[in-house]
Amino acid sequence: MKVVIIEDEKLSADLLQRLLIKLDDQIEIVALIDSVKKSIELFQNGLQSDLIFCDIHLADGLSFDIFSEVIIDTPIIFTTAYSEYAIKAFEVNSIDYLLKPIGIDDLNKALEKFKKYGKVDNQITLENFSNAYHQLTKQYKSRFMVKIGTNIGTIKIEDVVHFTTQDGLTFLVTQMGKRYPLDYTLDQLELMLSPESFFRINRKVILSIQSIDKVSTYFNSRLVVHASLLDGESAIVSRDRVGDFKSWLDR
Repeated sequence: MKVVIIEDEKLSADLLQRLLIKLDDQIEIVALIDSVKKSIELFQNGLQSDLIFCDIHLADGLSFDIFSEVIIDTPIIFTTAYSEYAIKAFEVNSIDYLLKPIGIDDLNKALEKFKKYGKVDNQITLENFSNAYHQLTKQYKSRFMVKIGTNIGTIKIEDVVHFTTQDGLTFLVTQMGKRYPLDYTLDQLELMLSPESFFRINRKVILSIQSIDKVSTYFNSRLVVHASLLDGESAIVSRDRVGDFKSWLDR
């Protein structure tokens, strides 16, 4: 089996090479490549293999740039230093990956999976992987600047129970019940907040998952959220959001 390794850290590349040969002495490493530019050049010139191991971060860019320039049908196993928790996003898309530092058992499982399933639709998996990666690396707000009397202060995102609108104004509400006006709409805030932690339950409220005590059924196929400092119509999940809300709670 012919293998290409794309990795800009020499120690990582050497380790992967040694582990592969230890697991299967029929494996031939046909190329060790350390950059996006060199990868594109070699693939455009006809480099072929049965399997590619590819680091996400390379010295001159992301490895996704390689596959946007060159159409490759060869199965790819990505390697990454992301935490095991964060990498769960990739599993949703059925992507093969190895978490650094690479262990021989995990490598063996990846090889066995490759041998069992063989070819995959690379165009779909690469697109899904890229989307998952960019979703993971998107930077969300960790704090908000607010006016406190005549002073300017910051509120950590962990201290927020929800965001709400009233009379055309948007407010941040803290665990202590403090309300601070913000210069953002809820539509803008949805793009700034981590979807793991916040959900827009209706037109007027974006809710923190940490503030939820329980959820009950409500008439007309809706739900009502029992949460800190939230009541009345503001606590009701819109009917068109119920399905997504349940999925959000079940992550």
